[in-house]
Amino acid sequence: MTYSVAVSGASGYAGGEILRLLANHPDIEIRTVTAHSNAGQKLSEHQPHLRSLAHLTLQETTPEILAGHDIVFLALPHGQSGQYTDALGDVPLVIDAGADHRLTSQAAWDAFYGGAFHEPWAYGVPELLVDGVKQREHLRGATRIAAPGCNASTVSLSLAPGVAAGVIDPSDIVTVLAVGPSGAGKSLKTHLLGSEILGSANPYAVGGTHRHIPEIRQALAAASGPSTSSGTVEADGIRISFTPVIVPMARGILATSTAPIAPGVSDAQIRQAWESAYGDETFVQLLPEGSVPRTADVLGANTALMGLAIDRAANRVVVVTAVDNLVKGTAGAAIQSMNIALGLAETTALSINGVAP
Repeated sequence: MTYSVAVSGASGYAGGEILRLLANHPDIEIRTVTAHSNAGQKLSEHQPHLRSLAHLTLQETTPEILAGHDIVFLALPHGQSGQYTDALGDVPLVIDAGADHRLTSQAAWDAFYGGAFHEPWAYGVPELLVDGVKQREHLRGATRIAAPGCNASTVSLSLAPGVAAGVIDPSDIVTVLAVGPSGAGKSLKTHLLGSEILGSANPYAVGGTHRHIPEIRQALAAASGPSTSSGTVEADGIRISFTPVIVPMARGILATSTAPIAPGVSDAQIRQAWESAYGDETFVQLLPEGSVPRTADVLGANTALMGLAIDRAANRVVVVTAVDNLVKGTAGAAIQSMNIALGLAETTALSINGVAP
């Protein structure tokens, strides 16, 4: 079967990456691409690298244009997806790459985003541990999927095995991330100009203000045990100091996350927690002891590479994880989740191989 697809926000970075990956998917026909201010222009004017899709023209982003497809991808700024998802009830599968359907807690949404709160959808991180199983079990047959925040999924995947196994204390998590500016989108912003970021490292959203914090807390709380009777996940026991730093690389996240070792836990038990969680996974790979990843190793790949160290002097576990923020962090996770929802091979159109040099 061939599925017809519409991609909104197709002139942006996330939309372009979704299109790049879908272009090689044997079961997908990319029929419609939409944009806002760029509507009416050729896709190739904004995504010149997508040569196989150069015949497409960007249309207006309206529910009427998006309707009538088997699958709709929404790659829109936060707070804008909900107005469309409410009107796409007849579309069999909708995947939102924005934040509008990620959070289960309205209080968290109000505190970090504001505006209308929309119902949470199946979270698009298949390898994440949730209530003793993998999130992919909740994606099978799903009709509505919330693709993750790139920083959030990177940190959540880094620490979920330790939380689930009880080998770390999640009340004192510290994570610092080196991130490429493509994660902030394609719109012009002075602090993201080349002249501002080249030769510099620029912290932002310091002091617990980054919008991905509640998403991480929600994911790690789900890894630690079942949800409450109301369907929300208790995250009170998850405390995280989260500091992202923009560095001069177009793509990539290198997240260094640490947490205290739980009392009485051995080194072998710690490493076993991560090996058990990811030993059979294709796209999340734990490196051999003593190895740590580089962002260059995952460029263009749907792979999260992870290095685990045990710092007994500080009594902390250290996890260093590298992802391509536009692939495993966003578009690749969305398409991987789509494959699962449709009953297709999970790896279809997705590669574990990066691009070098």
